[in-house]
Amino acid sequence: MQPLAERIRPKTLDQYVGQSHIIGEGSALRNAIKQNLLPSLILWGPPGVGKTSLALIIATALNRPFHMLSAINSGVKDVREVIEKAGDVHLFNQQKPILFIDEIHRFSKSQQDSLLGAVERGVVTLIGATTENPSFEVIPALLSRCQVYVLKALEEKELMDLLHNAITGDEFLSKKQIDLQQCEALIRVSGGDARKLLNALEITVNSVQTEPVVITNDLVLSVIQQNLALYDKSGEQHYDIISAFIKSIRGSDPNAALYYMARMLKGGEDPLFIARRMLILASEDIGNANPNALLMASTCFNAVTVIGMPESRIILSQCVTYLACSAKSNASYMAIEDALAAVDKTGDLPVPLQLRNAPTKLMKELNYGKEYKYAHSFENNFAEQEFLPDVLSGSKYYDPGNNPREEEQRVLLRKLWKDKYGY
Repeated sequence: MQPLAERIRPKTLDQYVGQSHIIGEGSALRNAIKQNLLPSLILWGPPGVGKTSLALIIATALNRPFHMLSAINSGVKDVREVIEKAGDVHLFNQQKPILFIDEIHRFSKSQQDSLLGAVERGVVTLIGATTENPSFEVIPALLSRCQVYVLKALEEKELMDLLHNAITGDEFLSKKQIDLQQCEALIRVSGGDARKLLNALEITVNSVQTEPVVITNDLVLSVIQQNLALYDKSGEQHYDIISAFIKSIRGSDPNAALYYMARMLKGGEDPLFIARRMLILASEDIGNANPNALLMASTCFNAVTVIGMPESRIILSQCVTYLACSAKSNASYMAIEDALAAVDKTGDLPVPLQLRNAPTKLMKELNYGKEYKYAHSFENNFAEQEFLPDVLSGSKYYDPGNNPREEEQRVLLRKLWKDKYGY
C-alpha cells in the first residue's frame, strides 16, 4: 500500500495546501499556468512543502508530457536519454514536455550542463526542486534561464488542514474512527514538513489496534520515539547533530567530529552542506591562527563538488581532522562583529578628507585626497596617518588571538602604531 502522503497527494491547485504567496489567485505563477506560458523554474524550499506535488499539478493542468528524474540516482546518461525522449515527443506534440529534476542541487556541473542546451532550445520546460540556495548550487547559465520561486515551511493552520483532509479524505483512514484530541505533538515533530506530518499520523493510527483511535500528544510522542531514525536531515536532529559537529571541531576533538559527520553521512546529508559549514568554521573559529585552514576547507568544498559520494567521505574526513587539530582563534569573527556594532551606533560618518577620491577639479579644490600619504613611498611601506573617522580615532576592532601566528601580527601592529590601538 502507498504511504499516506502519496495517497492524498493533491491533484489540482485548489486542493494544494500552502504557498498562497506564489500560487494564490492573481499570482504570477498561477497566471502563467492559466495562460500556458510556463517558464522554466526552480522551486526552492525545505523538505515536504509540496515541490513535487506542485510540479505534477502544473503538468496536469497544462496537459503536458511529464518526465521526472531524481538527482540522487541519475547521471548525465539518464539526463540525455530523457531529453532525447522529450525531444521526440515534442516533434509530434505541440505541448512542450516538462522535465522535473528532484534535488537538482545534487547535480554536478556536468550534469547541469547537459540540461542547459535542452532548456535553451526549448525542447523541455525545466522544473527543478531544491532545498539548497540555488544561487550556490545551480550553475549561473542554467539559473539565469529559470524563474526562482521560494516555498515556505507550512504554517500550523495549513498543517491542521492536512491532518483533517487525511482523516476524512483518505480511502483507508476515513473508514476508521479517529478522534484527534490533541495535535500539538504531530505539528511539532513535522517541523512544517507535510510528508513527515502525514507519516507520523499514519504510524500513530496504525499503532492502535482498537477503535476509536484517540490521538493524544503522549500517544504520538511514544509512537514516534520508537520509530525515529538515527538522523533526520530535515528535522530537529539535523540542527542538533550539525551543532555537535561544529562544536567538536571548535573544541579540537577530531574523534567526536568524525562521529557526528558519520551520523550525517549515514543519514543521507548532502556532503556539500557539511563542506560549506567547515568553510564558515575555518574563518569563524580558526581564522588567522592558521590561514591554511580556509584554503583546506575551500579545497575540500571544491573537491566534494567535483567528486561526489562515496569518495568524498575521505576528503571530508581529511578536512575535519585538520580543522579539529588546528590552532583556534575567533579574532576575525569578533573583529567584524565589533566593527558592525560601531557602524550601527555611529551611522554614516564622513570619510577623512585625505582618504577621499578626487576625480574632479572641484573635489581637488576641496582638498579631497590632499594629505594622503602613499604607503609605498615610505620606509617599510608604512606611513602613520589617520584612516578612521575622527570620532572613532583609536578604536580597536581586531584583537589578535593568543597563538603564534597572530602574536606575530600583534608585534607588527604594536611596532607600527605604538600605543594608538593598545596592542
